[in-house]
Amino acid sequence: MSFAQTDVEASLRGWIEPNLGKDLVSARMVKKIAVEGNKVHVQVALGYPAASYHAELRAALRDRIAADTGATEVQVEIATDIVSHAVQKNLKPLPGVKNLIAVASGKGGVGKSTTAVNLALALAAEGARVGILDADIYGPSQPLMLGLSGHPETEQGKKLIPPVAYGVQSMSIGYLIDEDTPMIWRGPMVTGALQQLLHETRWDRLDYLIVDLPPGTGDVQLTLAQQIPVSGAVIVTTPQDLALLDAQRGLKMFEKVGVPVLGVIENMSVHICSRCGHAEHIFGEGGGERMARKYGVELLGSLPLDVSIREQADSGRPTVVADPDSPAARSYREIARKLSARLALQAKDYSARFPTITVVND
Repeated sequence: MSFAQTDVEASLRGWIEPNLGKDLVSARMVKKIAVEGNKVHVQVALGYPAASYHAELRAALRDRIAADTGATEVQVEIATDIVSHAVQKNLKPLPGVKNLIAVASGKGGVGKSTTAVNLALALAAEGARVGILDADIYGPSQPLMLGLSGHPETEQGKKLIPPVAYGVQSMSIGYLIDEDTPMIWRGPMVTGALQQLLHETRWDRLDYLIVDLPPGTGDVQLTLAQQIPVSGAVIVTTPQDLALLDAQRGLKMFEKVGVPVLGVIENMSVHICSRCGHAEHIFGEGGGERMARKYGVELLGSLPLDVSIREQADSGRPTVVADPDSPAARSYREIARKLSARLALQAKDYSARFPTITVVND
């Protein structure tokens, strides 16, 4: 049976990559197809981190191509190529940061910060260079969840050097104040403090900077969404109607400032009793899916209401590092792959390709 390169390409076009929701050829992630007799060599460069998924993807592509073309030998190489993506108009990506992803919620108490830190750790586990910025000036929680404390070092007395835990760079107002010091600040002071944390930290070649935004959709949140160069946003909610109502406001806020919403994460979707195994939807059922369908965005995944997730975060070892083989940790990694894959389909940032032109009058 003879076949050509176009047959291999047609085979790849007919297979939908589950994280992207489209085929790899249309996503421009197939970099090379070579055919020599009955042998095929394919090179794929994923635009998102997926180290734990490479073997599965490689096998799926080999089986697909062999079945469609009759090739006797199929070699698939998979690499990762994470690039910068476009941000809001009149803003440019941060130095040292390819992509900034905001994790937001309409209201507090939905597990946004715990979700944010586990997503950051999951992206790092999948092979990306990741940082997390704790943007909740009033209630910083990331230092506790990362098991970090103390003041960060500075680079020649200027830039803050982000503390690192589990391979993730981090910055928080919690590193700069005493644990019991209340932040009695008005909106402009909060915005200024966040801008300082963001711009005066020496982020080191990050593929993703996860920003754990404060809950709500008031003036402070809107100002932050307008002034921070964001590549994409993720909305965290519970299935409860009250949480969904506020989450929808958060989603609309990002739409208004031109930030693409990569999807919705439904947290605390189901509680599994640790004694009897009974499953109960304490906060309702299917709310995240209804919200995603209503606004035409992706439901990235659902996470359980599990006491171990809370205990592990409180102990400074979040679930992804404390119990990496648990169902919850696997869910975090699946969601991390999906959200970064959705970002990979967004418009790229080309500002770095254009030279800076300076006009000097002699």
